Amino acid sequence: MALMAQGHINSAIAAKLFVSQSAVEKHANAIFDKLDLGDTRGYSRRVLAVLRYMGT
Repeated sequence: MALMAQGHINSAIAAKLFVSQSAVEKHANAIFDKLDLGDTRGYSRRVLAVLRYMGT
């Protein structure tokens, strides 16, 4: 979440963490599910998750 909050895209996060982009996507989707951000029409789940991470 910290790297996502810094504005990094999945491929950049994967490179920084030495994991596959698929692993980053799976982890991000798990976070979205835990935050109940499954159906957010008109909103970016990524932005909403970062806002919650930042406590806003």
